[in-house]
Amino acid sequence: MDTNHQSNIKLSKTEKKFLRKQIKARNTLLRHEGIDAVSYATQSLVVANGGLGNSVSRKQLLPVLEKCGLVEALLMPPNKPYSFVRYTTTEESRKAYVTLNGKEIVDDLGQKIILYLNFVEKAQWKEMGLQPLPPGLMVVEEIISSEDEKMLLESIIWTEDTDNQNFQKSLKHRRVKHFGYEFHYENNNVDKDKPLPGGLPDICDSILEKWLKKGYIKHKPDQLTVNQYEPGHGIPPHIDTHSAFEDEIVSLSLGSEIVMDFKHPDGVTVQVMLPRRSLLVMTGESRYLWTHGITPRKFDTVQASEHYKSGIITSDIGDLTLSKRGIRTSFTFRKVRHTPCNCSYSSVCDSQRKETPPSFPESDKEASQLEQVYVHRVYEEIAGHFSSTRHTPWPRIVEFLKALPSGSIVADIGCGNGKYLGINKELYMIGCDRSQSLVDICREKQLQAFVCDALAIPVRSGSCDACISIAVIHHFSTAERRVAALQELVRLLRPGGKALIYVWAMEQEYNNQKSKYLKENRISQGKKEISDTSMQGQLVEQMPDANSQDSAASVPSIQEGGCNSRKVTNSELPIHTNRTTFHSQDVLVPWHLKGNLGKDKPVEPFGPIRSHDPGSVFHRYYHVFCDGELEAACQTLSNVSILQSYYDQGNWCVILQKI
Repeated sequence: MDTNHQSNIKLSKTEKKFLRKQIKARNTLLRHEGIDAVSYATQSLVVANGGLGNSVSRKQLLPVLEKCGLVEALLMPPNKPYSFVRYTTTEESRKAYVTLNGKEIVDDLGQKIILYLNFVEKAQWKEMGLQPLPPGLMVVEEIISSEDEKMLLESIIWTEDTDNQNFQKSLKHRRVKHFGYEFHYENNNVDKDKPLPGGLPDICDSILEKWLKKGYIKHKPDQLTVNQYEPGHGIPPHIDTHSAFEDEIVSLSLGSEIVMDFKHPDGVTVQVMLPRRSLLVMTGESRYLWTHGITPRKFDTVQASEHYKSGIITSDIGDLTLSKRGIRTSFTFRKVRHTPCNCSYSSVCDSQRKETPPSFPESDKEASQLEQVYVHRVYEEIAGHFSSTRHTPWPRIVEFLKALPSGSIVADIGCGNGKYLGINKELYMIGCDRSQSLVDICREKQLQAFVCDALAIPVRSGSCDACISIAVIHHFSTAERRVAALQELVRLLRPGGKALIYVWAMEQEYNNQKSKYLKENRISQGKKEISDTSMQGQLVEQMPDANSQDSAASVPSIQEGGCNSRKVTNSELPIHTNRTTFHSQDVLVPWHLKGNLGKDKPVEPFGPIRSHDPGSVFHRYYHVFCDGELEAACQTLSNVSILQSYYDQGNWCVILQKI
């Protein structure tokens, strides 16, 4: 029945319950996606819960819809829990509305899905422009026969043999073996003076010779890494170390197809299908500048057309479906480099750095020097651009400030551009920051702020009713300095005064929900950002998407394995890949300068910045906190009680009170 007649008919209890869910689905689509349903019958319907984002494939959904009439188009946007269907007549769409609303189907994971349909005028979806393959990247289909595939897979014995130097290394989410040279994950390099006995497997020789003759590769590899991935597992975005291997890196996909993500430093992401028995060849820019990785999930969004096999996954929502992953084994061949890399991508080349990357500090002096270069100087350089991205106050911080009594004296320690200083006009607020440039921005806004260090704030003890410290403590590089910063906050408070503290969380996926940081993954240069996972659960009373249940594979870090691991000193700080899961607590996070917003000051080539033009890359030091770590640090203070602790969009938060 049409929605404009429903109010005139007496509904049963069950029908009322269904109608509430249907209305909830309609409101959710409008609120989150801007999809406006109409109350009259049209040829087009939006099918809530019937989308690729919650494991419903085109092959599954289309037959259900076709039972109600001839389907002109089924549009399934990537990573969204809804789809659009257009019938040839309004009568057919009305039949689907009546017949399928509340219908239960089973998704590709075997879970029950309930569909909710609403009429729309048209499918509202802005397709992104087609991206070309990264320069220097090539995919060769059917590079080997199924017989060769079988022999290669059978040649790898995964039973552990510790007497064999090639024995299996069990990483967090995959099995791996090395031949020729072992790849050391603790420093992302090989020991060029210690080749493994036996070289590459004999079975590879004839295959590599064929590739050389056909021109697919120019050098015969002398190093092989074999990885085996179970469905749902992946590998974090990375660039193979420049100084370790020559230009050419090739990877053979066996057992199952996979979608690999390639990302340029400016944020452009390209998804490339690697079919079973295909060869991925990376040279030049695609090898040296773009990261490549595999998102951990059990289904990939792929082209539905049978003729499509390899290449870029397009945004044609009329030709997308789901492909269930199988067990995939990759043979990645490389040629070990024996001379420094002199590529054209010096900003990301370890051979061309004039200074070594910073190491984890072993003393307070080293910690202070690290923060000076990788925190203080960086914010001076990026202040203008940084301020332009920091304009929306976070709701729970606003809630804290607005709940304070009128006339309270409040200090914002690390106030940045002062976005919280004017939130509550009933408070007397003052801010301070280590960055002169950010304080200048506050003063331009007629806000009260001054320059100081958060470890030595020139404010009288016990003079503040409240303090806030938002995204500051995580910039201190030792536990002792972090505790000292907390103690300084408490010193400012009067007895009974409260402090709100936010720090960046190691856990960017919490309670099966990805943080805003992970969601905001830019997928096209100059285009509107789309949050791929912003609605990945189902719209009405359904289970969340299973794609995010597995974290990415571990990578070398100062604290390998995360929060429960032993700290390793004399280790280089890893550079984090933006908008991805953290794999180390102590990291350098890149900031890509946009526009002419920084000051033209010379800095170290591997100081906080690699080159100094618009588009330059700065690196900020962070210690990301694990669950419970902030509370534990606060509990070392003798004169405070913790009133509340919580997780807020990728941050651990505490409200404490001075006693």
